[in-house]
Amino acid sequence: MKKGSASYEFVKGLWKENPVLVMLLGMCPTLAVSNSAINGIAMGLAVIFVLVMSSLIISAIRKLIPSEVRIPSFIVVIATFVTMTDLFFKARYPDISKALGPFIPLIIVNCIILARQEAFASKNSVGLSLVDAIGMGLGFTWVLFLLGTIREILGFGTWFGHPVLGGWFHPLIVMILPPGAFITLGVLVGLKNMIKKES
Repeated sequence: MKKGSASYEFVKGLWKENPVLVMLLGMCPTLAVSNSAINGIAMGLAVIFVLVMSSLIISAIRKLIPSEVRIPSFIVVIATFVTMTDLFFKARYPDISKALGPFIPLIIVNCIILARQEAFASKNSVGLSLVDAIGMGLGFTWVLFLLGTIREILGFGTWFGHPVLGGWFHPLIVMILPPGAFITLGVLVGLKNMIKKES
């Protein structure tokens, strides 16, 4: 795939430039809410929505934004979509909203969102910005889902709240605590680096 093509910009976020496993962005929500698969998916979908919508708007108006107020302008756009997302979760999925706590509003200052606006959307066309946002958002989401799946199975013995391991299994409480998040993420980053080194 040629760098700069739509296919390259999409795929890079899934693996080569994954925001979590490679760039280590968005560590707060990654470590804090990934104690279950459903939380990982919910946070991932919230980030995808905010990232896609803000990238579309910022890319479309990039030539109208003075460079002196670039970052504040990005934050205003991002905050608008984060507020919409937060209110949607509170209205439709109150349990998930409660589980994610303050981490939905904190998407406003999530490094992934702001970095993509500064590094990509503000410098590229609407089409490429859309593809980049979807790729980065999906890359973030699959890692959170995987982290949440591993931690939920080992920490609770369940997957999406349904028991998957028999009565013989004794949950590893550390997996649902912050150290479990660090350990799991460290193992995934290590595996990613091993695969990259061998390829």
